[in-house]
Amino acid sequence: MPAPLPCPPQLRMRVLATALCTALLGTQAQAKDILVVTDSQHPVPATSGVRVIELDQPTRIKDELGAHLPADPTRSTAVVQQRLKDGGNALQARLGAAYQDVVDAWSLGITTIPAVVVDQRYVVYGEPDVAKAVALIEAHQRTQP
Repeated sequence: MPAPLPCPPQLRMRVLATALCTALLGTQAQAKDILVVTDSQHPVPATSGVRVIELDQPTRIKDELGAHLPADPTRSTAVVQQRLKDGGNALQARLGAAYQDVVDAWSLGITTIPAVVVDQRYVVYGEPDVAKAVALIEAHQRTQP
């Protein structure tokens, strides 16, 4: 077997850069921004790489804070304040994210749940299977010039 020909460092770097760009751009071209909008009454199975918005999440967090409160308003206020303090930054982050999710769904004009949104442009309503919804969108895209 003949010895391999030497490869100059500049050519090696160019080949490596080309391969890296091809891999990154190929992945990016296939990547889709997929968002599911639903609530706890209409669960959608979790899928890797899919953002799920549950519209009733803010209410559920509020219900957690108000669960099993004493009848006395002064005592119940103190209990809720303590729960908020105990929750700290993590609770604030959960609340902020839950309300931001609702705003994001509203800004997309979602009218029915479950909704599967692809690339903030295409939506399929009523299909809880994310793969099927994405396949419907892809089929539609193939028919468009």
